[in-house]
Amino acid sequence: MNTPEISVQDLGERLRSDQEFILLDVRESWELTRARWDDARLRLAPLSQIAQRGMEALPEDSEIVVVCHHGIRSAQVTNWLLSQGRQNVVSLHGGIEAYALKVDSTVGRY
Repeated sequence: MNTPEISVQDLGERLRSDQEFILLDVRESWELTRARWDDARLRLAPLSQIAQRGMEALPEDSEIVVVCHHGIRSAQVTNWLLSQGRQNVVSLHGGIEAYALKVDSTVGRY
């Protein structure tokens, strides 16, 4: 399966806009202190808890951008959400690390 992805530049544009979408961060809690998004669209759902908690709290028709450190876990979650019937789900290519390097260094790196 080819994982649908969004570039860090495209995400940067979306974050600067009023466009509605969910920024789903699947990193673990210890990672959040090292690099952090500051956006009202952010939802936290660590990969280790997704299977237990599920994603029923996410509105069915919302566009979802899944993010992690390097893009590997976000690709896994994106593919899982798509297999569960979700649509409009993309993974951030390169993760928050690439976003910090190419778009906004203030989010931090680790």
